[in-house]
Amino acid sequence: MADVLVIGAGPAGCVAATVLARAGARVRMLDRSTFPRPKLCGDTVNPGTVALLRRLHLADGLETRGLRIDGMAVTGASGLRVEARYPRGQHGIAIVRRELDWLLLQDALAAGVEFEPGTFVRRAIVDGTRVTGAEIVCGSSMHALRAPVTIAADGRHSTIAFGLSLARHPNRPRRWAMGAYFDGVRHDAPTIGEMHIRAGRYVGVAAVPGGLTNVCLVKSPAGGEFAHRSPRDVFLDEVSRDSVLTDRLAGARLVSGPVVLGPLAVDAVPRSMDGLLLAGDAAGFIDPMTGDGLRLAMQGAELSAAVALEALEHGWPGIGVRLARARRRALAPKWRFNRMLRAVVGSAAAISASTVGARIAPSMLQAVIRYAGDCGQT
Repeated sequence: MADVLVIGAGPAGCVAATVLARAGARVRMLDRSTFPRPKLCGDTVNPGTVALLRRLHLADGLETRGLRIDGMAVTGASGLRVEARYPRGQHGIAIVRRELDWLLLQDALAAGVEFEPGTFVRRAIVDGTRVTGAEIVCGSSMHALRAPVTIAADGRHSTIAFGLSLARHPNRPRRWAMGAYFDGVRHDAPTIGEMHIRAGRYVGVAAVPGGLTNVCLVKSPAGGEFAHRSPRDVFLDEVSRDSVLTDRLAGARLVSGPVVLGPLAVDAVPRSMDGLLLAGDAAGFIDPMTGDGLRLAMQGAELSAAVALEALEHGWPGIGVRLARARRRALAPKWRFNRMLRAVVGSAAAISASTVGARIAPSMLQAVIRYAGDCGQT
């Protein structure tokens, strides 16, 4: 029997599994997908995430497979553009999410993690008030996998977290992401990532390896527009009529997508269960606007792995409380920052006021961009 059952082989699951296996734990990791797999994402790894991966000696091929990002540019609807370069010695990486996930999975396998792809998790197994594993479906058979510790890293629609009422989608905001790849997009500064913020929506643009450009739109559908228009029509209309993007997309060719994902936001319920730890988006997710979702997911997974090792050595009492405290210390400031930005994007008045402030004091927005990039994190 495994010491730890990790459900989900995305970045959070792989980080948690690798840290545990390197520490000597027997780890079994499951995922419903087979890898490499496509995944909707902005395809950028910010400087803080790059630093975290270096510290954990993960994804060593990241630098050679990806494109360097030296800073970010933010634009507003009124023509405002503010660019911030990352501090000397720090940079981000643009890499297709499929490639990043594959690199992290190889690290987990090299550490000795037992991986079972194509495995559907039906529910958590609960004995009394304690989670003791998961019921899985593999092919045509169903059986139970048990372990002293289960880590649910199975994403924003976590079967485990939602099944146990430990997570929920908040009523507001109700945003969806739509992402696609284009060929032939003009880039004035290909090593600068882009975020184009408009009232009620924003668009991220990043050049990725292979000559393609990732364009990701996040918005709240108005008046049930998804029921009356196809996601493709909504996506192309939004990006093609944008004042900043329209000329750059003229003549560009849509090569894949759009893929739709939502609702995005996930709130974790402040309650824990013995035997179970949450990691990654299953433990809470806001919006991908700041590009720090990967760093928050991976750092949270590292914290979950640390307390899992404590539970294996000393037992479960106090583990849930210690993880909650560790997450608050490490992640709460950034969560508050992201919630503030989330509120700004949802308010036309707030965006207008922010635009005026950025025109008067662009250094303030530059500082925000660097903080959003987790510059200085390790």
